[in-house]
Amino acid sequence: MLKEIETWAAEEFRSTNGQVEYLLQQALLARKKSAKKKKE
Repeated sequence: MLKEIETWAAEEFRSTNGQVEYLLQQALLARKKSAKKKKE
């Protein structure tokens, strides 16, 4: 999994840590959107 993240990060001109942070941020945003839809 780490190798895949490293490759993906390089493709998007990010560090590995930067890519992990980006992915976590996207997951949190998706979770918030999902929670909003459930409340409606």
